[in-house]
Amino acid sequence: MKTSYTAADAAYLEQRQLRRHARVLHLWALGVGAVISGDFFGWNFGLAAGGFGGMLIAVLIVTLMYSGLCFSLAEMSPALPHTGGAYSFARTAMGPWGGYITGLAENMEYILTPTVIVVGIGGYLGAIFGTPREFAPLWWLACYAVFVALNIWGVELSFRFSVVITLAALAVLLVFWIGALPHFDLARWSGDWFPNGGAGILSAMPFALWFYLAIEQLPLAAEESHDPKRDMPRGLLWGLATLILCAFLTLFLSAGIAPGAKAVGASSEPLFLGFQTIFGRGAGTRVLSLVACTGLIASFHTIIFAYGRQIYSLSRAGYFPRWLSVTHGQRRTPHRALVAGAALGFCAALAIHLTPQNSPVGAILLNMAVFGAVLAYILQMVSFLMLRAKFPLLERPYLSPLGRFGAILAMLIAAVTLLALFFNSEYNKGVWGAAVWFFLGILYFGLHARHRLILAPEEEFAAQAGEQA
Repeated sequence: MKTSYTAADAAYLEQRQLRRHARVLHLWALGVGAVISGDFFGWNFGLAAGGFGGMLIAVLIVTLMYSGLCFSLAEMSPALPHTGGAYSFARTAMGPWGGYITGLAENMEYILTPTVIVVGIGGYLGAIFGTPREFAPLWWLACYAVFVALNIWGVELSFRFSVVITLAALAVLLVFWIGALPHFDLARWSGDWFPNGGAGILSAMPFALWFYLAIEQLPLAAEESHDPKRDMPRGLLWGLATLILCAFLTLFLSAGIAPGAKAVGASSEPLFLGFQTIFGRGAGTRVLSLVACTGLIASFHTIIFAYGRQIYSLSRAGYFPRWLSVTHGQRRTPHRALVAGAALGFCAALAIHLTPQNSPVGAILLNMAVFGAVLAYILQMVSFLMLRAKFPLLERPYLSPLGRFGAILAMLIAAVTLLALFFNSEYNKGVWGAAVWFFLGILYFGLHARHRLILAPEEEFAAQAGEQA
């Protein structure tokens, strides 16, 4: 189906400007900070789904997938340095429909991922302050209000806070790792490593993704980076190396100390359990667990940054309502996109919280976020392969050493994970809900938005590249 465009005049773009600030350190912190909450909450549900052995194999497989993905993104992002990220890659490779569908999948990921994290924050704060479960949505609302305001305040403050809070989160993990070593016991990995067999490995994979999910957001900062062609690959790959180290240390040590893998797999505050083992159950443990919220806060803050830029980019090009892309007159931040994303995320978490179900709210939301993520990964790897085929002369400041093989491997693992989401009866209702959300988004574009597109920077680049191919 055809699409219709309107040229973007100077006044339109003047209302939709961002400010450049990011360097390599900021990009590294943005990538690591977006993911670091996975070491504090969410990954542990994989122990319940697949046992320690199932989770370990799932993490190994997922690490291979993210290696292929990140090397491919490190090639594409400096070649197409636009805020659109995945949408802009797919738009150049596959046209408006491919760009929108990829952007919609990534949008679901970035809207739902903060909801998982804010549920985790609420769980930690509820455990620390002894508030009842019914109080949780108030914690979520307060967190959204504070960190949306922080992101609106200005990009300089957002990036500086990302660096500080990411380093603080890594320091908390370092304290945990060092403290856990004297308590480590192989028997804690315990019993049957594969209680659910091969199916358990598949069930654990969505939770294994939580050790890495959202590092791919870095290309969204391209228009706020001083030198994206040089800094983007460095930020991505150093960030990936950091996260691989964190993932395996957290998995081995959390499951290898009391109360053991089974109890950790059922907890909404896994690091809190670890600190209790290391330091006892006194007031000091509560203080450390409050400090442990830094990891969740780091990811919450940085993914709010991501969905703000992602909504901004899609709405600037007319795929989403255009008014969402207007930036703050003084601070040049996408304030409307930030508020709209927060409202959607909070409503999704509240709806599941109020719906009777047997599974943790965070685990259901996690599987919904993973649905959007792995679908976006598949489409981004298709984009990588098509860009290599269609635009061999495109300037590529960085070339992936894994090449097409890395992209195909990442795409296949993502496809298997996507299918596995629908076969886990504990969480697949949420996944089906995410699929309906995705279908309605496609329907919106087909009936309305495709007739109202704007020649934003991503669209003009794609059109020019198509003429030169």
